[in-house]
Amino acid sequence: MSDFRLKVFYTVAKRLNFTKAASELFITQPAVTNHIHELEEEYKVNLFNRSGNKISLTTAGEIVLKHAETIFSVYRDLDFELNAITHRGTGALRLGASTTVSQYILPPMLADFRKKFRDVAITLQNDNTEQIENRLLRKEIDLGVIEGRSKKPEIKYIEFLKDEIVLVARNGHPYMKRDELRVSDLARIPVVLREPGSGTLEVIEHALKPHKIKLAHLQVEMHLGSTESIKSYLMHSECMAFLSIHSVTNELQRGELRVIDIRDVSINRNFYFIHLQGKADGIAETFMRFSKSKQANH
Repeated sequence: MSDFRLKVFYTVAKRLNFTKAASELFITQPAVTNHIHELEEEYKVNLFNRSGNKISLTTAGEIVLKHAETIFSVYRDLDFELNAITHRGTGALRLGASTTVSQYILPPMLADFRKKFRDVAITLQNDNTEQIENRLLRKEIDLGVIEGRSKKPEIKYIEFLKDEIVLVARNGHPYMKRDELRVSDLARIPVVLREPGSGTLEVIEHALKPHKIKLAHLQVEMHLGSTESIKSYLMHSECMAFLSIHSVTNELQRGELRVIDIRDVSINRNFYFIHLQGKADGIAETFMRFSKSKQANH
């Protein structure tokens, strides 16, 4: 429903790159330039400063961006409300989620969803990413939310939420005296890792690979099956651990754990909704729309 020119502007403003915006919108770069030019002609202002290959927002561009974010938020709410009318009613939603998602991301969303859809019976199963995918393939769940993305052809992966994996240790750990670690230091520090099959473990392995660091090079003191058990272990040891930033918010605020930066290493990932190939059923589709709308407005 939204003005496509405004969507083009919003994408360019967020990426500050015409080429990337064109790729994301599946249109040509000249088309992107033309849409921006039409907006600038309509409002008689320049929206971007151009300096060689770099662009930045003008004051007018910043104003348009602020209002574009508000407009798209309203459109998302409108789309969700209309979709909710179509799929309102009784039913059941069998969810499966990997550990980080089920413990730290979904509970508030499920509470809000229940307020709006009282007649939907919801169950949530918790397991690692690999097992959630397997449960979906066995049709034991209708919708999954996982950490990372595999390549199973029977499954459709839909981006949901961005996450960052950070290295944490208890406050007072000897390494806290340093501003940051070198990636080579990782081989000398005892760490606690999640169990094989964990989406977090897979993401860590992929991020360290360009730095010639394998999981086998790390001093793995122990594999533990949950984030909560890892955090508790850190409080009583000299170990460190790679954990989702979403999972340590409370401990960071209370000063119990600290994030330790690793020079030139950034570990980012996405959480994904997963369902079997084809269109998700009505209630699963409604929950995905609801969750994305909540996250976008957060």
